[in-house]
Amino acid sequence: MKAYIQLIRPKDWAKNMFLFIPVFFAGQIFSTNTFLHLIGGFICFSLVASSIYIINDYRDIEDDKIHPVKKTRPLASGTVSKASALVVCIIFLVIGFTAAWFIRDKFLFVLAIYFMLNLGYSFGLKSIPILDIIIVAIGFVLRVKAGAVIALIGLSEWLIIMVFLLALFMALAKRRDDVLLKLASGTDMRKAVKGYNLEFINVALSLICAVIIVAYFMYTTSPEIIARLHTYRLYYTCLFVLAGVFRYLQLIFVVQNSQSPTKILYKDRFIQVVILLWVISFYFILYLNNITVFK
Repeated sequence: MKAYIQLIRPKDWAKNMFLFIPVFFAGQIFSTNTFLHLIGGFICFSLVASSIYIINDYRDIEDDKIHPVKKTRPLASGTVSKASALVVCIIFLVIGFTAAWFIRDKFLFVLAIYFMLNLGYSFGLKSIPILDIIIVAIGFVLRVKAGAVIALIGLSEWLIIMVFLLALFMALAKRRDDVLLKLASGTDMRKAVKGYNLEFINVALSLICAVIIVAYFMYTTSPEIIARLHTYRLYYTCLFVLAGVFRYLQLIFVVQNSQSPTKILYKDRFIQVVILLWVISFYFILYLNNITVFK
């Protein structure tokens, strides 16, 4: 059972929390009916995402066997058979897409786009430098779009830009880790790594980092957002965004730890505290200071 749990990667389901971003930013997180639908959407997205992980691991068995970390994955290590993995994959897909149709037909459409995009990623697009990280970033945007579709909430262009840039930032940080592994072992852990080096990634990370911060500042001071959320005080939360981005840069460049963003989220206390303080500050500014958002 432990091997099967490892196969579906439930720890990576944290990425699907992005479905709740639209309703949180819109000040409607306490709408019971909407929240229940989002829980259902989260489960559907997690099941389909796990099926993608299985397909990806199935395709990468030989490459994972030579990776210092991925060689312990169930398919690469042989603790789960290929046939069993495919059965789990099919079951998850059937349940995920069927439940998505009952939640909302447009949600099913977004989920299908996510699946097809990642299917293309697993079957070769991930070997194309630049395109590989762009696909990863689009996956996060689709999560946010799915949350908006389920909750029937409009998305701000600034929010979409921020999510895309943040996901791009984390994907680049992960590629940096792959480049460091290549330099240490002399072996390409990913085919796309051939299109990256430390100089390029460092410059790209610095550039995206700056744009992320500016985009968030623009979002919190946007007249449209101020009018919609009935407050101009959201810019107070910029402090925590700065702290979080700087901490991530510190982990990458100083600590030399650019592993999976979800692993960092689970392990790094500084980032956990920053995210908690950001959520609390956003909550007080948006939910407690503006009674009008509950009308």
